[in-house]
Amino acid sequence: MRVLLVNTSERIGGAAVACNRLMEALKSNGIKTKMLVRDKQTDQLSVVPLRGFKWMQLWRFLWERFVIWTANRFGNKENLFSVDIANTGTDITKIPEFQEADIIHLHWINQGMLSLGDIERILKSGKPVVWTMHDMWPCTGICHHARTCVKYQTECTHCQYLIRGGSRKDLSYKIFNRKKEIYKGHDISFVTCSMWLRNLAERSALFKGQNVTNIPNPINTSLFRPLNKMDARKRLGLPEKGKLILFGSVKITDKRKGIDYMIESCRLLAEKDPSLKGLWGVVVFGNQSQQLASMLPFNVYPLNYVSDENRIADIYNAVDAYVTPSLEENLPNTIMEAMACGVPCVGFNVGGIPEMIDHLHNGYVAEYRNAQDFANGISWVLDTENNAELGNMARRKVEEEYSEDAIAHRYIEVYNKKLRS
Repeated sequence: MRVLLVNTSERIGGAAVACNRLMEALKSNGIKTKMLVRDKQTDQLSVVPLRGFKWMQLWRFLWERFVIWTANRFGNKENLFSVDIANTGTDITKIPEFQEADIIHLHWINQGMLSLGDIERILKSGKPVVWTMHDMWPCTGICHHARTCVKYQTECTHCQYLIRGGSRKDLSYKIFNRKKEIYKGHDISFVTCSMWLRNLAERSALFKGQNVTNIPNPINTSLFRPLNKMDARKRLGLPEKGKLILFGSVKITDKRKGIDYMIESCRLLAEKDPSLKGLWGVVVFGNQSQQLASMLPFNVYPLNYVSDENRIADIYNAVDAYVTPSLEENLPNTIMEAMACGVPCVGFNVGGIPEMIDHLHNGYVAEYRNAQDFANGISWVLDTENNAELGNMARRKVEEEYSEDAIAHRYIEVYNKKLRS
């Protein structure tokens, strides 16, 4: 069996990381797998970049943004990357890797990777198609996260992400109905990484008659594993004494990642017990991490963006808790990585987070957008006498539910079913 995974990026972003890990998991289980990307970041031979001029790929990306900006009457830049219209991309059906594949497995293919026309050509090729959803875009008109909007359950229109709430036949309406035409008559096996996303997807009018299943992302439990905490701190140059909290994101200041709630929760903790300022510290990894130094009442240890997975495993092992006040999530790789390293986590009750963190069992699930409860969660995880046991339970859950072998076998079952149908 030959499988072609398709994703915009090789390594940057949660979907890219998950897709790359799935490729390695499938290869370890005897499946010939390649990954087709627009943006290639390593020299890995099994990862194939789109052929063509880089300036053309950049033009496609910019053209899509320009059309969206124009639809917003050159305003509302805040939501410029909250939507995608897939008006431009690359026809991959002619490339050798596509023609050799038995299964075409789509992942996150936005921002100029594939157009709606390209997706239609893939479906018309007759190749079995599996599509892993890393957000809601495949089941909505143009948005990646519908938030409280339920229009996608009938028909997208008056989009909240467009200026003044869009219009009757705005971009969301047009793209929604174009997707409806493309999906019609084609058997696509949609896969969601969380039950939360599956429940939303199954309600979409676009998915009527389609099959939707839930398979989590995989993780290498041999790489992400518990290590000696003091040794990890020494390697990273972190203080050996005191308790450390970890907060990270590709872009620290991204409002969707809950930076405001992180700042407010830390302020509440320091106000309640000023002595914590000398006892606790916050390790931050991600772009613009230095900016938090003046915003938090605790000592901040910025590590910037980290891509080396061995160093990432060290970072998790050096801390006592991982916190993610993210406001929009599917099934965060970061929580999975932390739990695999035996680190209890704190997160909001949103998306797939409560499927990963078992409240008061291996971490703490805080009330959504409640900074006080989030602060309570941090305090509970760090102050509990059973911190080590919380970490052990977190590690056990990852081994049982998210290991590479377990996830690879579930996908192989999906592939075999597609090939038999």
